[in-house]
Amino acid sequence: MRDAYNMAEQTIDASDRRALIEWLETAPWLTQGPLVAEFERRWAAWLGSRHAVFVNSGSSANLLMYYALLVSGRLRNRKVIVPAVSWATTVGPAIQLGFEPIMCEADREHFGLDLNHLEQLLRTHEPAAVILVHVLGVPNGMEQLQTLRARHGFALMEDACAATGSRYDGRHVGTFGDLSSFSFYFGHHLSTIEGGMVCTDDEELHDLLLQLRSHGWAKDLPPEKEAAQAARHGVIEFNRPFTFYYPGFNVRSTDLNARLGLSQMDKVDRVVEIRTRNHALYQARFRDAEGFHVQRNARAEICSIAFAALAATPAHRDAVGRALAARRIETRPLGGGNMSRQPYWAERHGTTVFPVADRIHTTSFQLPNHALLEPDDVHAICDTVLAVRPDGVSRE
Repeated sequence: MRDAYNMAEQTIDASDRRALIEWLETAPWLTQGPLVAEFERRWAAWLGSRHAVFVNSGSSANLLMYYALLVSGRLRNRKVIVPAVSWATTVGPAIQLGFEPIMCEADREHFGLDLNHLEQLLRTHEPAAVILVHVLGVPNGMEQLQTLRARHGFALMEDACAATGSRYDGRHVGTFGDLSSFSFYFGHHLSTIEGGMVCTDDEELHDLLLQLRSHGWAKDLPPEKEAAQAARHGVIEFNRPFTFYYPGFNVRSTDLNARLGLSQMDKVDRVVEIRTRNHALYQARFRDAEGFHVQRNARAEICSIAFAALAATPAHRDAVGRALAARRIETRPLGGGNMSRQPYWAERHGTTVFPVADRIHTTSFQLPNHALLEPDDVHAICDTVLAVRPDGVSRE
């Protein structure tokens, strides 16, 4: 057993740094340029998506998903279903952009959207959009969700920021919805220091994303599309480079970050393999463990950002936390738990009782999963946790 285990370890290694230094020595273009476009093409090809747009964070990727749908003119209303178990910036853009967010309970198995509750909300509110999270990399029940989508006609956003490499029925998550988001933050599957990606198969949404990412101008569109847009609006020829068609943002990334991203793509399959193996090993160790409940999706290959479990009670979780701290194994709760308990939501919409999300809020804990963990490390971490009985007494 190692002296200590961190939740995340740096994926940018010595070879990545050497490649970056060698590239910098050529005095390259540093802001958004040709390497951003190359990284986008390579990521889209690996994922199986037609288009990818590189931005400065996964949170910005979520923001652009919402905004692209909003300005597309496709939404019949501003109602959007958001998941009770998610992340602040999965839900935040709905509030920031003037949507009417409606919160959905979590599923007991995979912790994503409870599809029975979702169906009730769809019938009652007829929302134009739904956003889901593949929680910590565990896919939602995508077959039933796609059936609901066909029946109720909503736009679907996938927050796959913690799910790079996860698959449902052999298909990468992030390829099911109208739009999807990924994160390349430190400790995620791949890292560009900070960074994110928005993916779509829809050409119109892709064109909007390119403009919304960069101030609302059209300079990143193919030349013929930019020219047609300028002509349609009667833009003065000299002013075309600085004409703004939408009230956009500046959430661009840089060629420096993209250079790191391209190096990371050289190892993506190996990283996915290790994280998937580690997650499966965690699941096997916890399968019949007394007092613990873990995420499951039998139709998925799970490439998690971390392994999550629920303790029997809050006191049991506290005892697990003490045991982990004593062995210098880092842990944390599962995201924001029941997001309706978070102040930014509760102050606007009040707190909602969601039995599953509430249990996640009060009893969840995460365990490390990253590409530097070997099977013996996973076993050592499991031994520490599973030694703590539901009554809080150690079995050791």
